[in-house]
Amino acid sequence: MSKTIITASNAPAPIGPYNQAILSGNMLFISGQICIDPPTGELRNKDIQEETHQVMHNLKAILQKAEMGFANVVKTTIFLTDMHQFGQVNEVYGKYFDSDFPARETVQVSALPKFVNVEISMIAVK
Repeated sequence: MSKTIITASNAPAPIGPYNQAILSGNMLFISGQICIDPPTGELRNKDIQEETHQVMHNLKAILQKAEMGFANVVKTTIFLTDMHQFGQVNEVYGKYFDSDFPARETVQVSALPKFVNVEISMIAVK
């Protein structure tokens, strides 16, 4: 089994003992991303829409580093601290896919790193 660590300089550095993504064969496993703005290290979370856009930008940077895009994504997991924000997150998330949406689950959790409101992880295939 081949395993390649993927590190995108224009995505946030890990805040713990993990990598941004691992490419194994033709499958890319992207760690959960939160709304950290890579150039500043600050959270972009004035509202849930801004927060979700930043998460998706971070995911896009990692996908691009692996020479993939959102069309390669086959599975996502969305973690929310408030399921009442599901509609707003869903609206932003949906804008990043043409129509070939991946499989997905969305779950409510009690807290996320840095006390953000949304975290998204992905699996993509070349």
